[in-house]
Amino acid sequence: MKIAVFNCRPDEKEFFETYSEQYQVELSVTSDPPTLTNISIVEGCIAASVITTPIERDLLNAWKSKGIQTISTRTVGYDHIDLEYAKELGITISNVSYTPHTVAEYTVMTILMTIRKMKTILTRYQVQDYSLFDVRGKELRNMTVGVVGTGKIGEMVIQNLSGFGCKILAYDPYEKESVKSYANYVTLEDLWKESDLITFHTPAIKSTYHMVNRKSLQQMKSGVALINMARGSIIDTDALIEALESGRVSAAALDVIENEGKIYYNDYKHTVTKNHDMAILSAMPNVLMTPHTAFFTDEAVSDMIHYSLESCVAEINGSENPRKVI
Repeated sequence: MKIAVFNCRPDEKEFFETYSEQYQVELSVTSDPPTLTNISIVEGCIAASVITTPIERDLLNAWKSKGIQTISTRTVGYDHIDLEYAKELGITISNVSYTPHTVAEYTVMTILMTIRKMKTILTRYQVQDYSLFDVRGKELRNMTVGVVGTGKIGEMVIQNLSGFGCKILAYDPYEKESVKSYANYVTLEDLWKESDLITFHTPAIKSTYHMVNRKSLQQMKSGVALINMARGSIIDTDALIEALESGRVSAAALDVIENEGKIYYNDYKHTVTKNHDMAILSAMPNVLMTPHTAFFTDEAVSDMIHYSLESCVAEINGSENPRKVI
C-alpha cells in the first residue's frame, strides 16, 4: 500500500518513518502543499495525507483519476476539504484527534497573557520602556469565563480553569455530566451576556459559521475578551475589528483567523501576505495572534501522524475507522 504525504515538515519525518514501518506502508513524501503541478506525488498511491491546504474540486478530480480512494487530514478540522464533492466522487475523508492537553494548555496560557496585557509588556520591554502606563491587568479568579464547546478540548480547558477559582459557564448542544462538576451549562445568549471572557472550542460547521458577529457582539458584555483557538470561521473578522476599535471587545487572542489557509506555516518575512484583516489585527496592542500553533507539541504531532496513517490503512482494508468523516 502506498500513501502520498503532502506538507511534510522536518519535525514530522521521524514519526512518519516510525508509523510507516508499524503499518507496513510505502510513502510518497513531499514538503510541498498539494497542487495540480505536483500530481506526480500521488502516482501509484491509493491514499493521501494532507493538512490545511484547500482540497477543492479540480484537485479531487485529478487525484481520483490517479487512483486516490481516501484522504486523511492530519488536523481535527476538515473544512479545507470539499466534502460534498469528495463524497460524490466516492473518496472517503478522515480527520485525526490528538491529546486535548496541548490546545487546552495553550488556551489557558493565552487567556493569562491576554488579561495581563502581556503583548504590550513584552513589546515595551524590547525597547526598554518599563513604565506601568496602561498595562495593569486582571485576576482570573474574579472573572466569569464562558467556554463555547465542551468536547475533549473544551472540557480540558474547563478542568484547567477550575484551579483558578473563576466562575465558568459552558455552552454545547450536547451537555456532558463530567463537565457539570466544574461549570454551569447555560444558553448561548446567557453566556454572551454574563461572560467577561469567552473561549471557543467548536468545529467549523454550518451552525458555528460567524457565530460571533455584529449581533452576538452586541449581546456580549462591553469590554469582553475573546479567545479563539478553534477555527477562524467562527468569528466574523470584520465585525471583530469594529468591536475592537470601538472598545466593545477589550482584547482578543487568535490562533486562527479567516483565510489563513495559504498563509500559515509559510515564511512571509519578505513577502506581502495580502490579508488586510490579519495586518490590522496583528498591529493592535490588545490582540495576541499566533500562527495556528496551539496544537504543536511532540505528543500531538505523533498522534496526528499515527492516526492519519491508521485511518488510511483502515479505509483501504475496509476496517472500522473511528475517525471517518464521510
